[in-house]
Amino acid sequence: LGKQDYKKTRPMLRATRLKAEAKKTAVGVKEVALVLAAILVFLLAFYAFFYLNISNEVDLDLDPDEN
Repeated sequence: LGKQDYKKTRPMLRATRLKAEAKKTAVGVKEVALVLAAILVFLLAFYAFFYLNISNEVDLDLDPDEN
């Protein structure tokens, strides 16, 4: 609360203070987007690891030089 608030009534000051506190504690869209992006990258890496692992095993099973 700054010097410009000295003319405000008590309820207005309380509302201003509560609004400022809510802004400090609110989770921003940027933070949520970063967490979701990190989870997505982790899942894609997990999927790619197993996809490549399974595709290599299939290639070994279909070796044409066995006959």
